[in-house]
Amino acid sequence: MSVTPLTPAPVFRGRIGRDARSGHYAVPRRYRLHLSPGHEDCLGIAVVHGLLGLDEVCPVTVLDAVPDRADGGHSALRPLYEASAHHYRGPAVAPVLSDGWSGRIVSTHARDIMRDLAAAFTPAAGPVLYPEGAEAELAAVEDLCDRAAGPAAPPGVLDVLERRLTAHSHVVGDRLTAADVEVWAAFVRQDGPRLAAVGHPALRAHLRRLTAHPAFARHLAGRPV
Repeated sequence: MSVTPLTPAPVFRGRIGRDARSGHYAVPRRYRLHLSPGHEDCLGIAVVHGLLGLDEVCPVTVLDAVPDRADGGHSALRPLYEASAHHYRGPAVAPVLSDGWSGRIVSTHARDIMRDLAAAFTPAAGPVLYPEGAEAELAAVEDLCDRAAGPAAPPGVLDVLERRLTAHSHVVGDRLTAADVEVWAAFVRQDGPRLAAVGHPALRAHLRRLTAHPAFARHLAGRPV
């Protein structure tokens, strides 16, 4: 998946709930993801969607990598934005989680979308990406990934991840979680193989292992790891 810099976008933060009182309760095929290969926030969502095997439960519309509007938005998303915000005039950008029942946007917030897909639709045999009791560690890794954004990751971020991956097989403990998705996506966006190549062998090896998984590899668009 080729990635271009993030375009500023309005934030819709509806959530998929567990029952009808939430307004957006979990129903297979009620929701649709709209993802662009060119938008950095779509990368982690696409990986989570693949890991959970949600093609039938929550279909995906893949938008063009390059937006077709001068404001950096996608024409295909304008009806959703205009239905969701009165007199909306901003860019209609991905990612979008839409509600097929109302024709409106539920969320444009990548981490909320990832959590809700995992909480609402995790199959019995699928990975537990947000394990109970690991909330603080997952949040800490998200903060590390935010700090890694930019032209180069601060050395301290790489050192923390190296220590984690020296002690355990994955970023949080010894099983795949959303923390691994966050780290992989962050470093792919910032040419992670180059950043992690020197002095961080455990991190480098972990990026390679993740990339060998089809749910990760199919979004690389030729980038080596």
